[in-house]
Amino acid sequence: MAKARTLFLCSDCGGTAAKWEGRCPHCGAWNTLQETRESPTAASGHRYAPLAASTPVRRLADIEAREQARNPTGIEEFDRVLGGGLVAGAVVLIGGDPGIGKSTLLLQALASLSERGPVLYVTGEESAEQVALRAQRLGVSGDGVDLLAEIRLEQITQALVERQPGVAVIDSIQTLYSGELTAAPGSVSQVRECAAQLTRIAKQTGVTLILIGHVTKDGALAGPRVLEHIVDTVLYFEGDTHSSFRLVRAIKNRFGAVNELGVFAMTDRGLRGVSNPSALFLAGHSRDVAGSCVMATQEGTRPLLVEVQALVDTAHVPNPRRLSVGLESSRLAMLLAVLHRHAGVATYDQDVFVNAVGGVRIMEPAADLAVALAILSSMRDRPLPAGLLAFGEIGLAGEIRPAPRGQERLREAAKLGFEQAVVPRANLPRQPIEGLIIRAVDRVEDVLGVLS
Repeated sequence: MAKARTLFLCSDCGGTAAKWEGRCPHCGAWNTLQETRESPTAASGHRYAPLAASTPVRRLADIEAREQARNPTGIEEFDRVLGGGLVAGAVVLIGGDPGIGKSTLLLQALASLSERGPVLYVTGEESAEQVALRAQRLGVSGDGVDLLAEIRLEQITQALVERQPGVAVIDSIQTLYSGELTAAPGSVSQVRECAAQLTRIAKQTGVTLILIGHVTKDGALAGPRVLEHIVDTVLYFEGDTHSSFRLVRAIKNRFGAVNELGVFAMTDRGLRGVSNPSALFLAGHSRDVAGSCVMATQEGTRPLLVEVQALVDTAHVPNPRRLSVGLESSRLAMLLAVLHRHAGVATYDQDVFVNAVGGVRIMEPAADLAVALAILSSMRDRPLPAGLLAFGEIGLAGEIRPAPRGQERLREAAKLGFEQAVVPRANLPRQPIEGLIIRAVDRVEDVLGVLS
């Protein structure tokens, strides 16, 4: 009888090695090889089947491209992130911190989808009674939702083939295990095998699968990196568990735009979509304060207004601190250097703290101009003019570069009652926007005149 063999799997690329090495021979990552034991049945490879029947080689121009039909979930913000709804045969992976609301959102979505067809909720972390209690607490109807408490992959795939649900949720992929492998649930080999088998079932039967994934302490999806390559859509749940607001961001989407953002509020009846997220990120002040500037950022197709706050204080240590929350810390150091070199604003003896209000993360460089204005306002202890917002990228040479979709950002600002805008000259609209005075700047030294 053949014995199980020992393999070393890379947690990043999923490649294998016959012996342990410090560096993966496939992707070059260091310290990513993990030992696992693979059964002879799994090693033989005869269980693997193609996702679809073999077809002859054809010209790309001869293939008829058809628009994928969408199945709305009934939750507007969730549909926005998905690109309009779920697609038959698609596999969606959603990850986030424990207790942030992943299971709650998907249970609400399944309850809505059950009105249009059969759905299945597979729970591997909770008992059936616990899921029923949550549904009762949320006030969602479970009449059309089938529930399966199981972690064995073979039983789950059998249920998917027999019941043929339109949408199935797997909570979570790290709890499943296949009897063909001897590794423990949650290991690299088990996660990779279970995800591959479930994806194959989804493509062959047309079932839409939503996989819930665990995350590491760094916030990345746990398991092999190949997990994110297998699925069609990757969503991340963001937000502070101490706050009632949650953000769902699309990182990968084969059926829609990436970087879309859905905003939710956690209530005692579950997650509710926020129709006007710009108001969420704008903190109200009883009076004008120094060190605060509103910026217009773009999340996918949605413009958002976010308040950026800065605090500049005298440093009492040899190395002044540079702390950034919600913005890139390395870019903050670059902005301070540009301000010193091209605008004569020295902060070498000052601590600088920058924060994006509301827990939102701003990764685009168009936040540079708002951050610079907030820093200057805090240094001079002089509030910016009321009703002012700004956006634009600052280059190393001191130039102000344009931001994409500038007109959409300005229209969102005018809609919310802003009266002034400081933007790059290239973002000046061709037609004036009613109620909005727009000031164009070319270089970083021109920004100093905003506070004069």
